[in-house]
Amino acid sequence: MNRREFLTTAAGMAAASAAYADQKTRRVGLIGSGWYGKSDLLRLIQIAPVEVVSLCDVDKRMLDEAAGIVASRQVSKKRPRLYTNYRKMLAEKDLDIVEVATPDHQHALIAIAAIQSGVDVYLQKPISVDIVEGQSILAAARKHNRVVQIGTQRRSTPHLIEARDRIIRTGKLGKIAYVDIHCYWHMRNTANPPDTKPPEYLDYDAWTGPAPMRPYSPIVHPRGWRAFMEYGNGIVGDMCVHMLDMTRWMLDLGWPSRVSSTGGILVDKKAKSNISDTQIATFEFPELPVVWNHRTWGDPGDPDPNYAWGATLYGEKGTLKASVYAYDFAGNDGTRAHGDAVYEYDKYPEDKTEKDLERHVASAIRGHMSDFLAAIDNRSKPVADVEQGYISTASCILANLSMKLGRTLQWDPVRGKVVGDEEANRLLARPYRSGYTHPDPARV
Repeated sequence: MNRREFLTTAAGMAAASAAYADQKTRRVGLIGSGWYGKSDLLRLIQIAPVEVVSLCDVDKRMLDEAAGIVASRQVSKKRPRLYTNYRKMLAEKDLDIVEVATPDHQHALIAIAAIQSGVDVYLQKPISVDIVEGQSILAAARKHNRVVQIGTQRRSTPHLIEARDRIIRTGKLGKIAYVDIHCYWHMRNTANPPDTKPPEYLDYDAWTGPAPMRPYSPIVHPRGWRAFMEYGNGIVGDMCVHMLDMTRWMLDLGWPSRVSSTGGILVDKKAKSNISDTQIATFEFPELPVVWNHRTWGDPGDPDPNYAWGATLYGEKGTLKASVYAYDFAGNDGTRAHGDAVYEYDKYPEDKTEKDLERHVASAIRGHMSDFLAAIDNRSKPVADVEQGYISTASCILANLSMKLGRTLQWDPVRGKVVGDEEANRLLARPYRSGYTHPDPARV
């Protein structure tokens, strides 16, 4: 299949998957109205007849701005109802779908509450900050028979689907024995501003939720919270989870049997941020090792900027480089293949001007939303089912635990425990701040 034929087929599949959407209007709510929450929601509006009924955020200014944008984009032109408490929003019982796009440290409690309220959920990655949270979200989804799609949209990225089908599945790489995944973007916050009072429009106590209460830093909000391990899992939890999940999907890998990691803050010791600036993690799968590297300093190494964040799959017959922007295959026999991110400006011209949209990712989000809606209609598992999100997220968390403990961790996926390491197992659930109860997979 050549690229033109592939894209024609993909367009036909997209049209077919959208056909079911004409049957009814789905009522949607968004919890977390910041950058990616809006990006995801506006792609859903583009591909299906939905009514965004409610928005929730603890930042009143961000919430009001999001309401205006949504009203301008949805067919009804209605402003959604606004909430600062997600439990009050869910208590209305008037939604079919809820998107959870808060900072990571709030994912578990909100996703579980949404599932328990009877809605299907689109949950941003990574699904949790600790492993027991992830186990609890998965248990809740299965117990309440809810469809939960995780925002690991590499699984719905047109050029990456093409790379998988055109290169990997046809055997052009031969036996794949090693995968390098990496991010060399200088994305770690290097500032060191003094702490200050939170802005009046932000309920900082509610924003902090179950995380430890830190003095407010202007780094944190909006979008800067990933600089702190209290709210996420650093660059491994943010960027590695995408590339690890993509690799697992492309190669049909399950759980790694062993995870090890080293690194830390090796260069930038003056910044307020407490996430690592350098880290290597090895995920040992039965089939092959997948090795992650990130550096937030220095030269990325690859002269092609498309691959500063990406994966390189090494096979006996050739090499495949893949990223959010492109893929390139080089066969040992001299054959070459290339693909680029798909832009759909002819169908969705608003993509050209939408504020903060990652334009190269828009088609992937639309595909991911289409898959989510099809799974809802069929009561089936979507391509990024919550269990897949749990595996990829937990694997990344294990990498951080390995770095913290200074030793390799062997994982038992049946028991959901680290083998023979009680110290590590005590770290599978983080302490919650007073007033919040950590979820338990047996009680969701």
